[in-house]
Amino acid sequence: MYLQTASRVLLPLALGVSMLATAQDSSAQGATSTGGSAQSSQSDSKAGAVAQADKSFVMKAAQGGMAEVELGNLAKEKAQSDQVKQFAQRMVDDHGKANKELKSIAQQKGITLPTSLPAEEQKTKDKLSSLSGEQFDHAYMQHMLMDHKKDVAEFKKASTTCKDNDIKEFAGKTLPTLQDHLKEAQQIAVPSSKTAGMNKSKEQSAASNQQ
Repeated sequence: MYLQTASRVLLPLALGVSMLATAQDSSAQGATSTGGSAQSSQSDSKAGAVAQADKSFVMKAAQGGMAEVELGNLAKEKAQSDQVKQFAQRMVDDHGKANKELKSIAQQKGITLPTSLPAEEQKTKDKLSSLSGEQFDHAYMQHMLMDHKKDVAEFKKASTTCKDNDIKEFAGKTLPTLQDHLKEAQQIAVPSSKTAGMNKSKEQSAASNQQ
């Protein structure tokens, strides 16, 4: 009789404890799921909080920086002029450093950067890869000249118009380096054989006229 009474009391109690444990597990799982969703939502909100123009600048800067490093590495191998090789090494060092800083900023803002060259830059790399000697030096430096003129203009604009302070600061801090690159490219731009021949003919003609 005592055992039957005890069973009647303990059985509902055990069921109650089991149901409570199940409810706690479900609550914990729900909290974990909610936490994961919150983190994802937070990342999305970060990306959404950055102005479209700022994101566009970050993407272009990342692609351009990646191209400078890859073309610089190519020039280190293929360039004939020591000056061009030294310039190429600076491209790898300076743009490599800037790329790391930009990647860190992008991660904080929830912006996913590209991992491969855009089609136009890949086409340029393929074209340069097919050249050698003086032809390579001329084509590479002419591309660097044109590319850095565009970079300086874009970074100068971003340093004053970007709404995000971190991105704006990055553009302003990187701008002087790009301006130095442009000046150096202008100083060591290698003329093609055809251009060099034309300049030489002009010099000879001018000398003859003076005589």
